[in-house]
Amino acid sequence: MPNYAYPATRLRRSRAHKWSREMARENRLHSSNLIWPLFIANGEDEEPVGSLPGVSRIPVSGLADKAREAIDLGIPCLALFPHTPPEKRSDDGEEASNPDNLMCAGIRAIKDAVGDDIGVLTDVALDPYTSHGQDGLLDEAGYVVNDATVDALVSQALNQAAAGSDIVAPSDMMDGRIGAIRDALEQEGHANVQIMAYAAKYASAFYGPFRDAVGSGGLLKGDKKSYQMDPANAGEAMREIALDIAEGADSVMVKPGLPYLDIVRMAADRFDLPVYAYMVSGEYAMIEAMAAAGAGERDVILMEILTGFVRAGASGVLSYHAPVAARLLAK
Repeated sequence: MPNYAYPATRLRRSRAHKWSREMARENRLHSSNLIWPLFIANGEDEEPVGSLPGVSRIPVSGLADKAREAIDLGIPCLALFPHTPPEKRSDDGEEASNPDNLMCAGIRAIKDAVGDDIGVLTDVALDPYTSHGQDGLLDEAGYVVNDATVDALVSQALNQAAAGSDIVAPSDMMDGRIGAIRDALEQEGHANVQIMAYAAKYASAFYGPFRDAVGSGGLLKGDKKSYQMDPANAGEAMREIALDIAEGADSVMVKPGLPYLDIVRMAADRFDLPVYAYMVSGEYAMIEAMAAAGAGERDVILMEILTGFVRAGASGVLSYHAPVAARLLAK
């Protein structure tokens, strides 16, 4: 019988030198694993987001430069989120279907500048457009109704596809919306537009800075627990993911990231398609706060966390730190 006990086996042997650690590394993070979320705003100047240090809302005129920066860094895809002006918000979120809205203007600005050299992923949900901050339409009692919301989401997704979106990403968590959007894309000649489904999106406390960035935080009436998932549930996440895949999703997402690495791992093991994780605004803010307090080195913390996503089985990570990580990976 071979002797696997110490001292015949010393696991530290392969850790003794950098070159040896590189050879033994099981999971590798690359810039191609990153998706860079950007917030779009009216105006000509960048607008810093107070709760997200280092993150700004980008004017449409500045998106081309961000796209070129991403290409230079090896980041394959940008995710867009609009900061809709208050006067264009309404109870029914009709601005989401306006072909000249900020999202569509942003898509066109990027595609006009760099074409297919980078992918554009667009958020499909009504919260950036509603006056009440919910992701869907409300009935008289204030409940987010499902089927009427799905109709609005289909219109929104088609609007984005017509503007040139490569990936529409429904983040609303309405039942049946993936199938409805897939059918509509096929019927309207957008067969090659991908769907990345926010399939396991939890009712999380980590979204606060994002809501500030898109201007919905102060507007939100109530909570989103009737459609976003209970943080205590894992089996339900697998059911959600399975349904979205059956309805035509090309990839799925788990959101937030760090508190739900078990869900990423379960999904990656169970389903044979790309699984993404969203390292959300609250996670970004925590890293920045930790570094600002002198409690840790930002870059080291960031790379450890991103590597953890890949180790858990994520095909890619949406992160506001994407350009920082890409530069570190290029060293």
